[in-house]
Amino acid sequence: MTAEERMAFLAEPHIGILAITRDGRAPLAVPVWYDYEPGGDLLIWIERDTVKDKLIRAAGTFSLAVHNETEPYKYVTVEGPVIANDAPPTRDQAVKIASRYFPVDRSEQYVDEALGEHSVLVRMRPQKWLSNDQSKG
Repeated sequence: MTAEERMAFLAEPHIGILAITRDGRAPLAVPVWYDYEPGGDLLIWIERDTVKDKLIRAAGTFSLAVHNETEPYKYVTVEGPVIANDAPPTRDQAVKIASRYFPVDRSEQYVDEALGEHSVLVRMRPQKWLSNDQSKG
């Protein structure tokens, strides 16, 4: 994929697989919701003091992989440093993330129930990319 194609693919609503290194074990790999706009930072909304949060803080970096589950098969992986993870998302940021996965009315209800003092917005700056688009032969 070209740089523009992979950024556009990452910007589509996919479930991301977050991968974070950890000592003495295989990397943690878990599904997450995220937000991304081409050329910008990758955003994930998690809860403070969870396994994900502690590992992200310790590593200072992570990878995210997204893919199509139907033909034509495509995937993008991105990795980079965490540039912020010290504040909760605003309600608008949380709704924007949730709206990628729920209809707007349901995403607002979800955010109103889930957003709290233990929420944290993690901002990662994409630096390294891998991608494949099998429709290109």
